[in-house]
Amino acid sequence: MHPYEMATTMRARGKDESVRLNFGSLYTVVDALARRGLIEAQETEREGRRPERTVYRITEAGAHELVDWLGRLVGTPDKEFLGFEAGLSYLPVLDPDEAVRLLVLRCTRLEGELGRRRAVRDEIDRHGVPRLFVVEFEYMTALVEAELAWTRGLVADIESGALQGMEMWRGFHAGADAQQDGRDATGESTGARR
Repeated sequence: MHPYEMATTMRARGKDESVRLNFGSLYTVVDALARRGLIEAQETEREGRRPERTVYRITEAGAHELVDWLGRLVGTPDKEFLGFEAGLSYLPVLDPDEAVRLLVLRCTRLEGELGRRRAVRDEIDRHGVPRLFVVEFEYMTALVEAELAWTRGLVADIESGALQGMEMWRGFHAGADAQQDGRDATGESTGARR
């Protein structure tokens, strides 16, 4: 394929849902792959008045590299730095009630995402797409379902007070609220000590 056809095919197959693709830099990537000998120009074609397009094919070295790369992706768990994980690590910065509000909002958005995924899955089934070609979609759906269930559990634990450390968490914010009101955490006026 030529790079434009590659981009069109990846979009049509929904690969931009699974892989972060920057279609604007695709030509740069193709040039880099060719320089490394992983793909090579097969032919140049022209359609009507359009500019010439170089069609590429994978080389033997490229096929080996592809299999090695996929082997690492599939077989080796890798640490992924997720925004939600980072947010959870600083959750005590938020007031517990605000944290619950935001987590409930996240649950609502995850429910919407699951609804969208169910509709897509219905379309996939309707078209008879073999499961082999949608396993990444199934995997992401399972992650969304798991995140939703876990987040709902966290909300329930915060609301019920079952989350270990709740008193300390509320204390952080009671102290901060008191200082903003001109009192320290014991209730004494901070202005009286000056």
